[in-house]
Amino acid sequence: MRSCWSLRRWASQPCLKENSSPKGISLLMFSSTIIPTIGRATLARAVLSVLEQDFDADDFEVIVVNDSGQPLPEEDWQRSPRVRVIETQRRERSVARNTGAAIAKGKYLHFLDDDDILLPGALRVFWELSHKNPNADWLYGSWRTVDNDGNQVDEFHPGLTGNIFALLVSGEGLPLQASLLKTSSFFMAGGYDPTPILTGVEDRDVGRRLAFMGTLAFAPIVVAQVRIGEVGSSTNWNKIAEGDRWGREKALQTPNSYRRMRDSATSRYWRGRVSRAFFASMVWNLKQRNLFLALSRLTDGLTMTGLNLFFPEFWRGLGTKIQ
Repeated sequence: MRSCWSLRRWASQPCLKENSSPKGISLLMFSSTIIPTIGRATLARAVLSVLEQDFDADDFEVIVVNDSGQPLPEEDWQRSPRVRVIETQRRERSVARNTGAAIAKGKYLHFLDDDDILLPGALRVFWELSHKNPNADWLYGSWRTVDNDGNQVDEFHPGLTGNIFALLVSGEGLPLQASLLKTSSFFMAGGYDPTPILTGVEDRDVGRRLAFMGTLAFAPIVVAQVRIGEVGSSTNWNKIAEGDRWGREKALQTPNSYRRMRDSATSRYWRGRVSRAFFASMVWNLKQRNLFLALSRLTDGLTMTGLNLFFPEFWRGLGTKIQ
């Protein structure tokens, strides 16, 4: 049985409903989709987007983590043998996701928000990608974004593969709604960090830790729809930015992080992006009066700069703001 020691302090003891141990599902299946919810009306659509996948090459399951503190309304999808519903009693989304991961039976974990959907054919795309790239820790595909009315805003086909640690530390991000994470790698990375300051950027934080230790494989097919509408949102964007800055500091303090970033910053443009991340960290640590860390970041930034200083591509990267 897979050990989940690394998540014990970050996962709530799950309370399973009677239908939470479905019959006929293997102990080790292809994927487990984990959907934390506070009972929004869009939950059924999210669940059905997975259950209705035309995929029979392997088994899969959906784990709905009810963090609302209230029973979910009875709906037909709850009677599916592929669905388990557990309760976490308002422990917030990182704990809810870790709790779902702790009981998952899939070789891969898929984290889906209750207002987003997996598009038709996505599981087959991921299954084929996993067989072409069996050593990849993180599988992902293209995705589209929509507003609150469901109107498409954009579509993304990043094509990033292999070691992308430098890219994520420099401010880029990949949505986990369009990703499958190897379960063993997720556990090895430590799962979601429920530290309150990371609320809203917890996906980016766990993504950096996964990218530090593993590699990515990409399929150029749109596999997920992600809502980015802001109407009615209570998000504090200044708090989000500070949380992401804190998360980047975590990444920079990881032993051997400089070497990992150097190896993944394969162009002068990305050397510029990484140098900016080091210099931004230097300024932040000076404000925090962490003088030793500030000096260390300055040294790393100058070392990364090196002779790239004489090339326009480097300056273009250096001038790109961290998102």
